[in-house]
Amino acid sequence: MRWKGKSIGLALGGGGARGIAHIGVLKVLEREDIPIDLLVGTSVGALVGGAYASGVGPDELEKKVDEFLNSPEFQSSAIQAIETAYTREEGGVVQKIQGFLKNRFYVVQTMLKPGILSNEDFQTIVNYFIPDIQIEETRIPFRAAATDLVSGELITFSGGSLRQAVMASCAVPGAIEPLRDGEMLLSNGGIICLVPISIAKREGADIVIAVAPDRDTCSEEEFRTAMDIRIRAVEITAHKLEDYELMDADVIIRPEVGDLHWCHFSQARNLVEEGERATKGKLEDIRNALPGIKKWFTLKRILTSGSREEKG
Repeated sequence: MRWKGKSIGLALGGGGARGIAHIGVLKVLEREDIPIDLLVGTSVGALVGGAYASGVGPDELEKKVDEFLNSPEFQSSAIQAIETAYTREEGGVVQKIQGFLKNRFYVVQTMLKPGILSNEDFQTIVNYFIPDIQIEETRIPFRAAATDLVSGELITFSGGSLRQAVMASCAVPGAIEPLRDGEMLLSNGGIICLVPISIAKREGADIVIAVAPDRDTCSEEEFRTAMDIRIRAVEITAHKLEDYELMDADVIIRPEVGDLHWCHFSQARNLVEEGERATKGKLEDIRNALPGIKKWFTLKRILTSGSREEKG
């Protein structure tokens, strides 16, 4: 549905576990009847966006996330092990040694394999959230961003398997094995396009609401190894690229996720709540960006209030 002839696009950025905040964003937009004509996602934004575009509501999606994180499959997975290794909680000597060894083990894994998580293992996760349909069949028009490691080009999925598109978009370098597609080797869309505003514009969105759940660039981490320094350098570069991309957005929603690591999925409930809080704080900006929508909300409140009085 176009609002006053304007097409509204929602661009969901990446960020690993931090992207669970997208669910809270969708909750508020749906509750406030903010129309979405196009949904574009990068990385975890493609996972959440793809599920929502296919008809999985935010409440159902939150429930599925909670169930998955408590499942034996996730508890014994490499992602859970990585989170444990990166958790900075106080612990005894044994726990600290275990965390140190797990951390180093997964660093070694990245030296020997194309990803800590194989395509087969990650496919199971994607299948849990994403139905086996074509992108053309989604309830809301959907696009996913990925990167071809061979050509270095941005790839936009606008058709074909929804699961395949989400798989490619989510393939975080080092963590998830790239996806082979013909001559292309597909990896995370965030390599080039952290928040897919440009894709939303190119696909016809007149007004773009961008969601960027990225961590702060300020850090008190100790950079003890070459790997620590390299990761920090990549984060700074990504943050500057994101700032540049966000200049083209009409409304920017920034859930405050602090310095939360991409693998901290145990914070899911807090992240959903933060997504809701951040979106509520931007409702006035959204309404100002949509022509005539303020009058619609005023009328809606009057009608809703009248209906309640009649029932009373």
